[in-house]
Amino acid sequence: FFFFTHHDTSSTESKIMTNLADIVPAGVLTGKDVLKLFDHARENNYAIPAVNCTSSSTCNAVLEAAKKYKSPVIIQASNGGGKFYAGKSVKDASAAVVGSVALAMHVRCVAKLYGVPVILHTDHCSKSLLPWFDGLLEANKEYYDKHGVPLFSSHMLDLSEEPDEENIEICAEYFKKMVEMDMFLEMEIGVTGGEEDGVNNEDVDPEKLYTSPEQVYAIYQALSPIGSAFSIAAAFGNVHGVYKPGNVKLSPEKLGNHQKYTKEKIGSDMQNPIYLVMHGGSGSSKEEIKCAVDNGVIKMNVDTDTQWAYWDGLRNFEKSNRDYLQQQIGNPDGADKPNKKYYDPRVWIRKAEESMVTRVGVSFDMLGSTGVYEPKC
Repeated sequence: FFFFTHHDTSSTESKIMTNLADIVPAGVLTGKDVLKLFDHARENNYAIPAVNCTSSSTCNAVLEAAKKYKSPVIIQASNGGGKFYAGKSVKDASAAVVGSVALAMHVRCVAKLYGVPVILHTDHCSKSLLPWFDGLLEANKEYYDKHGVPLFSSHMLDLSEEPDEENIEICAEYFKKMVEMDMFLEMEIGVTGGEEDGVNNEDVDPEKLYTSPEQVYAIYQALSPIGSAFSIAAAFGNVHGVYKPGNVKLSPEKLGNHQKYTKEKIGSDMQNPIYLVMHGGSGSSKEEIKCAVDNGVIKMNVDTDTQWAYWDGLRNFEKSNRDYLQQQIGNPDGADKPNKKYYDPRVWIRKAEESMVTRVGVSFDMLGSTGVYEPKC
């Protein structure tokens, strides 16, 4: 046990929290270990950032940040990210599946070297992308049959653009397949605004940006008889991307209404009986994030801010060393001086990684997960 100070820095209240390292191992988590992690987060009022990754470099940056800040972390691939990982020139229909699997295999190979727990996840999957989801489940089944655990920890289905009844019905059918492999399902109801990975909801009806308690409970009714390993991304005005202050109206307090409604319906003793997820976390204020976590959010997606951080590290390196990056030989130190130590990809990619590590650390701090995983000696 160790003392843990609540992530609201205005409070001096501390409590004893069980070290997460006594509950789950380092490396990729699956099955009951995923539930143990989310329960620990819920019970101790913190959430875990889920960072979209598109390369081994960004994966390593996220893992490095988790080690540095002593936090569990979620690495997730989108459909577009999977295609990019496989190679932008590849036009094969299976590219998104192959790339996502390659990313997962990379993380599985190196995760234990970083000594922190990791959840391997895939992001938004709309109805048109279900063939990608099917391919991922096939890869999980193949891995499960060989190793007794799935390749990924969890997947997300985003059928929020479909009618609620169809959304829930399809999620339930896939969830039945996933529980057979000890997998966790994330689903979305209500629409996250903005644009991400080719899905554009910038002109969506504003009312659809706010999920109702009745919608959330309908999901619980359909999925809980199948298993407990599911979470809900309920919309509360959240938007993908970063926008000017005042342009986005977040209402994370509405998540408390969802919890209260379901709690009363099922007679639960827990304050927050549902695992909730926050999308569109980039650019959100500390107060908004804290309110979301207080109301049961155990996972928050981060993409736009970490994309910028990765680029910003490279941008600053180029700006500081511009005169050494114009040609292979010749710089301010001499016409015959080589510049290889500046243009070597390992140099400037590392600067991008370092910047991303720092930004992921900001998410750990804002979500209250910094320091919850103290590695055992």
